[in-house]
Amino acid sequence: MAQRTVLVVLFDDVQSLDVTGPVEVFAGASSCLADPTSGYLLHTASLGGGPVRASSGLTLVPDSTLADAPAPHTLLVPGGLGTRDEARELTDWLRENAPRAERLVSVCTGALRLAEAGLLEGRRATTHWAFCDRLAREYPGVEVDPDPIYVRDGHIATSAGVTAGIDLALALVEEDLGREVALTVARHLVVFLRRPGNQAQFSAQLAAQTARREPLREVQQWITEHPADDLSVDALAARARLSPRHFARAFQADTGLTPGKYVERVRIEHARRLLEDTSDGVEEVSRACGYGTPEAMRRAFVKVLGAAPAEYRRRFSPAPTAPTAPTVRTVPTGTSAAPHR
Repeated sequence: MAQRTVLVVLFDDVQSLDVTGPVEVFAGASSCLADPTSGYLLHTASLGGGPVRASSGLTLVPDSTLADAPAPHTLLVPGGLGTRDEARELTDWLRENAPRAERLVSVCTGALRLAEAGLLEGRRATTHWAFCDRLAREYPGVEVDPDPIYVRDGHIATSAGVTAGIDLALALVEEDLGREVALTVARHLVVFLRRPGNQAQFSAQLAAQTARREPLREVQQWITEHPADDLSVDALAARARLSPRHFARAFQADTGLTPGKYVERVRIEHARRLLEDTSDGVEEVSRACGYGTPEAMRRAFVKVLGAAPAEYRRRFSPAPTAPTAPTVRTVPTGTSAAPHR
């Protein structure tokens, strides 16, 4: 199996985790293979070849200038404050060289740099939730999807903020080297193997405001942990020790959502996870999420997601494990799968 070169572009004010997160994933994948040369060759480069200072203050030393970098299989453009400023020379380099890569990847606001170079024109893409509006406004030819943690459109993959780059890198490792390799890396990095790309950047709790008043915060947490329970306004009001009318007004004032809308989001999110990550039947999932019947869950899915549960699972459940995966070297517990660079 040919070694894949991953070229990571560095620049001043880069977000360091956008770089180190995917790099640790790719390095870990190579180090846990019986033959590491069948994995990834990692190379970092900046325009001038000199050290760059990340937005966190961390100094990163590239392997070479971009002009001297090897031809990449995967070209990765991280995000950070530097992508929000004018850097015409880097944009020109990307416009000329990025189309030669077999796979083009951005993390966080790196998508803005790709769009500036004309590489996302006519494509579906995402970026950090705080910059989706800007991406759509400044580059109307890009179909911006603000919800997923990453988006694949042909050979181009764009991801949301910071840690989403790890999710995308794990998905690419699973595609390249098989599920066993990706799972080994995920275990050593102590992360989920697969947060599906269609998963929302925000959970239901994060999408809503956190209640200011402690009884209401406790009710929010209860809803999340007990989606199958009685979550009527009367039941929730009793838990908050408020009258139903006072509770409904206070909950909406604090969170920006009615109790019913919040419960709907939590139940949909829980059902999505079960459909994506388990083999439980639709009837079992509907009971676990408080819908009572499969038909009630089907109506909720069609209303919110535009697809019935069975269709949603068909679209978004993990792909079957590749039949021929590389041999994985066992790494003793407590050691790192990825060597320090």
